Amino acid sequence: MLGWCAILFVLGILAFADSLLNMGEIFRKINSVLFMLISLGLLIRTTTKKKDATKEKLKHQIFMLEQQVRTLESGRKRLQDF
Repeated sequence: MLGWCAILFVLGILAFADSLLNMGEIFRKINSVLFMLISLGLLIRTTTKKKDATKEKLKHQIFMLEQQVRTLESGRKRLQDF
């Protein structure tokens, strides 16, 4: 997904440069700018989702470790009471 976003962004930059330099007017200025901005937004959205997924995974690991600590502490208390 990240690769496709980068390809779209590069194509948007090329379309914008083509419309500025009037090298054949393949794309119009407005279309190329919108294409570039949409692909940039998609790129940013993808990277933030990837970071969020990493954070969620770390939060889950912390939760699991806290549960393990609680069970070990309760087991230790039972042994002390015994």
